[in-house]
This record gives sequence, structure tokens and C-alpha cells, in this order.
Amino acid sequence: MKYSLLLASMLISTSCIAFADEAKNLTAHEEVSIDAPAAKVWDKVSNFNDLGAWHPAVKTTEIVKGKNNKVGAERLLTLQDGGTIKEKLLAYNAKARSFKYSIIEGVLPVSSYVSSVTVKPVSKDKSLVVWEGTFKRKDTSAAPAEDKNDATAVKVITSVYRGGLDNLKKISE
Repeated sequence: MKYSLLLASMLISTSCIAFADEAKNLTAHEEVSIDAPAAKVWDKVSNFNDLGAWHPAVKTTEIVKGKNNKVGAERLLTLQDGGTIKEKLLAYNAKARSFKYSIIEGVLPVSSYVSSVTVKPVSKDKSLVVWEGTFKRKDTSAAPAEDKNDATAVKVITSVYRGGLDNLKKISE
């Protein structure tokens, strides 16, 4: 009986330790202030079928399922380096100037990725664009390689957001 209790407590503590090391939910949040009306900025970002119009890392965008700007639409992004990312539109609200999407598959080091882009009016000729997301690292094992850990996932997504928003500001002002 003593051995059974000892074995059970060892298994429980080992399970807790392993659970503590598993992938956790991560976030990234970037924003940019643009000296242009929100309607003009929204016009640039609102086309789910053309991320390449404002993100320099995207070579082409193609709707592969559904209809553009309609919930359920799926797009295939081909990056400048040839990598691909398949994404699904989860919500689209033109009036609120916002959309939400998920990554289905792709080259980024993330999983369970859901993100939103929102354009907010600050004044008549100024807007704020917010790009934020939640995700886990792609390698959700208890011991990912150093280049596949939480810090890498956050760094990559943050740089994706920053690159897009910086270019959006450049082409909108």
C-alpha cells in the first residue's frame, strides 16, 4: 500500500512538472499611428485577398476557398522567399473596420494562431491601426529547440506585425 501511494504521488508530481513545461498561450500586439483618415487606411487593409498590397513580405495572395471578405474564406499567402501560409477569415466587420483570421497551416513557428486587424479613427486625418494575436509555439512539446521556443514565436509574430504596420504607414501618409 505504501508503495502504491508513493508511486501515485510520483506520477502526479511528474505529470504536473511535464504539464508546466507545455506550450502556453502567447500574445503579440503592435500598433501604428498614421496621418491619414481611417477610411483611407481601411481601404488599404480591408481586402482579405491582397495582404501583399501593404505587407512587404507577401508576394501574392489567393482566395482558395469561399468568397473574399466573407467569413469562412481561405487565402493562400506566398511569401517573398517562397514560403506559404494558409489563413481563414473568422470575422469581418467593415463598419467597425476590423477583421479576424486564423492560420490553418504555414511556415511561421506558431500554432493555434488567431489574430485581428483594426483601424480606429483618432481624428479626421489620423488613425490608429492595431494588429494583435494569440498563439502557441508550433512545437508544443515540453522541450522545444531553442529556435522553436516561446520567445522565438513571439519575436517572429511581432516582427511580422511591425513590418506590415511600418509599411502601411509609409504607403498611407
